[in-house]
Amino acid sequence: MSLQTPAEPVQDTPKQGRIVAIDLVRGIALLAMASYHFTWDLENFGYTDPGLTAFGWWKIYARCIASTFLFLVGVSLFLAHGRQIRWPGFWKRFAMVAVAALAISLITRIATPDGFIFFGILHEIALASLLGLAFLRLPSLLTIAVAALVIAAPVYLRSQAFDHPALWWVGLSATNPRSNDYVPLLPWFGAVLLGIAAAKLASTSGLLARLAKLASGRCSNPLVFIGRHSLAFYLIHQPLLFGSVWLFSQVMPAAPLNQDASFLKSCQISCEQQRDSKFCTSYCGCMLDTLQGEGTLDRLYNGDQTPEFKAHLADLAGACTASTDDATEGGQQ
Repeated sequence: MSLQTPAEPVQDTPKQGRIVAIDLVRGIALLAMASYHFTWDLENFGYTDPGLTAFGWWKIYARCIASTFLFLVGVSLFLAHGRQIRWPGFWKRFAMVAVAALAISLITRIATPDGFIFFGILHEIALASLLGLAFLRLPSLLTIAVAALVIAAPVYLRSQAFDHPALWWVGLSATNPRSNDYVPLLPWFGAVLLGIAAAKLASTSGLLARLAKLASGRCSNPLVFIGRHSLAFYLIHQPLLFGSVWLFSQVMPAAPLNQDASFLKSCQISCEQQRDSKFCTSYCGCMLDTLQGEGTLDRLYNGDQTPEFKAHLADLAGACTASTDDATEGGQQ
């Protein structure tokens, strides 16, 4: 499938084919995704604070977009194959997405080796579409129950046993690997299952039939068009946005930011998701001073992802947290 599976009449869905409302929602989600990627591009070229899109509301925004896409994957999978699995159509769409996912992995491996996309949204869609077929005939409540277990899996199943790169696609490693688009099977398959369950309930209640009667208006036609050609939009939009920002940077480059300042800003943004600003300022200063003192800062800047260095960073973080807490408590006494 593209970011969707072509809709086929099922149960009480009229034989007019596609449901415009679903394409419309998908089109809105695609534009939201483009806005996030554009902000990421600006950050990548130094026009925004380091780490802006990785934390806070931007992180929530990204997760909402991905969840919407995967939910619609489940809806479309049921619409296309809920009555009977159309194997030729399924395998054709599956092959398109799988090839596109492989192409993205190869391109990003060359362009951004430190954060290449080994299992992103397209990889997830391809695998989730295949696994989702097993749930098309199951009761909706059972599908919802399984979805809840899948979504919560990283909370109760995360283990160092999944830290091997060959198992990163599962999503249960103790530390998330570095990637510019990491959408592992768990917990994201849960959104697809919820989409399947929602489509079943909507079909049974007659909601799909009512939605199928809605027609697009002049203003919504562009969004519907994008939603119907979502794979093409997905593959084209980021190269265009990235290339545009790159061209702009050649004419008006962003003000240079040295690596130490970049580290402090990124650390501060990340830390303030959990602690207050005063603590984070001291903590980030401690981390920077320690890394500089032991001469390992370059390993961090170069994206060292070895288990040994990750464990070392975790130890440093624990030590700096403890020393900052002690200093804070001492200052309050």
